[in-house]
Amino acid sequence: MNIKFGIIRERKNPPDRRVVLPPKACQKVLSAHTHAELIVEPSSIRVFTDGEYQEISIEVAPKMEECDVLLGVKEVPIDILIPNKKYFFFSHTIKKQPYNRELLKAILEKNIELYDHEVITNSKGVRLVAFGRYAGIVGAYNGLRTYGLKSGAYRLPKAETLADQQVLITELKKITFPNIKILLTGKGRVGNGAKEMLDGMQLREVSVAEYLGQDFDEVVYCQIDVLDYNQRKDGQILGEQDFFQNPGDYESTFMQFAKETDFYIAGHFYGDGAPYLYTREDVKHPDFRIKVVGDISCDIDGPVATTLRASTIADPIYGYDPKSESETDYTAPNAIAVMAVDNLPAELPRDASSGFGDAFVTHVIPAFFNGDADGVLQRARMTQNGKLTERYAYLQDYVDGKE
Repeated sequence: MNIKFGIIRERKNPPDRRVVLPPKACQKVLSAHTHAELIVEPSSIRVFTDGEYQEISIEVAPKMEECDVLLGVKEVPIDILIPNKKYFFFSHTIKKQPYNRELLKAILEKNIELYDHEVITNSKGVRLVAFGRYAGIVGAYNGLRTYGLKSGAYRLPKAETLADQQVLITELKKITFPNIKILLTGKGRVGNGAKEMLDGMQLREVSVAEYLGQDFDEVVYCQIDVLDYNQRKDGQILGEQDFFQNPGDYESTFMQFAKETDFYIAGHFYGDGAPYLYTREDVKHPDFRIKVVGDISCDIDGPVATTLRASTIADPIYGYDPKSESETDYTAPNAIAVMAVDNLPAELPRDASSGFGDAFVTHVIPAFFNGDADGVLQRARMTQNGKLTERYAYLQDYVDGKE
């Protein structure tokens, strides 16, 4: 039996130009699965034009109601949802986000089977499709651009005006950077995406000991992980697994890095109950040296205390005044410049879509034709037959408005 996949037009504002399956990914789906069919909903904002799909004989037509499985990136407006379909998109409901409660209610009422990209995982819980690498790539670039604007040392064009990662690196290589120390937290997809950019610029990477103990006559960076900036309160060294299992037993040692850092890139994952990296009190300390923060992780009013709110692609930078703990002009002498855009991959839509599409073709599409042998669909299925699935039953109070 054939399965018809529909690539839906993104309708969320501000517009998002990414897509789950670019034209090349569509070709891979059709060549690997004889029972797969594809229709692309026309879109004037998608980074891959309707013509690029039509050139490779993919049907472009407003026929989403004919499809079995509908693939999108961002939340679908409630009035556009087609009942009794399977949908894939980032629903932003798994953490009980209040602004999407009505969306999840509508999905249940319309008997939609929802699969959230965020919970497409393997049997060990590792995410299989994600835009994190591209958040890291764009976040590092935007942070370096912010440093230039804050210091007055150089100017870079906005990432959204440039074609791809290689062009971003080319622009960065034109710059002569002052002798600053750059700190990068995180060694997952996001952190390593940011590292790609620093390495692409051929910056020198130094060890923790070198970073904390030496001065340099060139730009250097140091990439650190959770146990570099956290320690157990009782002094024991029990390894990374212990940190993730017992975050409350740890305290931050980040201040030793803050005293040595000019520009900080936050690319770590922050788990509930873990110590804040630095607090508002820490920022008031005379030795707190950080002047620019590129907060890719963007946890609001949380572990990176200078992040008061998410910023936007249109207006990516704001200032944090340590004294008043409030927002200010980022060019003010005492202000810390903060770049905290929360949808960074949207600035590099072509590269981000291609990477995401390859992962989706590899890990998700086969599950529709092999009886979901690896349980990928089962784990990601949030709703079925008008009810939350067992795995997501914890959301019932949220749906009912009790939380």
